[in-house]
Amino acid sequence: MNNLVLSLAPKFTRLRTLILRQEYPQLEDNAVEAIANFCHDIQELDLSKSFKLSDHSLYVLARGCPNIMKLNISGCTSFSDGALEYLTNFCQKLKILNLCGCVKAATDRALQAIGRNCKMLQSLNLGWCDNVGDIGVMSLAYGCPDLKCLDLCGCVRITDDSVIALADKCLHLRSLDLYYCRNITDRAMYSLAHSRVNNKPSLWQSMKGRYDEEGLRSLNISQCTALTPSAVQTLCDTFPALHTCSGRHTLVMSGCLSLTSVHCACAVQAHRTLNTIPHTAH
Repeated sequence: MNNLVLSLAPKFTRLRTLILRQEYPQLEDNAVEAIANFCHDIQELDLSKSFKLSDHSLYVLARGCPNIMKLNISGCTSFSDGALEYLTNFCQKLKILNLCGCVKAATDRALQAIGRNCKMLQSLNLGWCDNVGDIGVMSLAYGCPDLKCLDLCGCVRITDDSVIALADKCLHLRSLDLYYCRNITDRAMYSLAHSRVNNKPSLWQSMKGRYDEEGLRSLNISQCTALTPSAVQTLCDTFPALHTCSGRHTLVMSGCLSLTSVHCACAVQAHRTLNTIPHTAH
């Protein structure tokens, strides 16, 4: 693959999308440098699982591909937060960024840079980046108001303060993954629920018929064992798109044995309907 990219990059100078996902890491820095030197119009780039790449790749991409809008570097474990910070100084059009498993790159320092430079960001995956803390997530919340999807699964250091900042500042948030974030308590759930009413009443009133389309549509709180049924039920009642019913499951609560009583409105209605169906005599 590396030789293929080296030979093709000079010939495809108007390339917009390039997917280089690999099962067995082959890509090296010189291939990414070729992309940066010749493919200046790249808008989507997937380098996931490229274990052999070093910070040099991010430095050359920053200078050569400033129009990147979608970047996947998940599993690229060698990248540092300094190199990621440098990239954000140049690639300020980023809308979708996947940093899943980038433990060295995804730190509070890097997230502060993203919040400072990437104002158009809509989707960010920070799965299993356990160096991420409240400072970083709060910087994101304050700097990226258009954020719609945020994956924080396995970010074990974050607390309610992160979720409260997201609820307060990211008015378009639709999907939030808090799997195994065990410091999250009811305070975070109530902040999400109250944000719909308290922070943007004019927005919700203006939506009228589109009420159900707005607000959280997907939430994963699996293994968040500090949460109680009353707080999660309040959240579920506030956002009609959160479902616990069979086949939909947009509110995921695996491993939270104390939350078995939480149900969405349609699950409750289905249960009532089942109980009111008259039994046929045999």
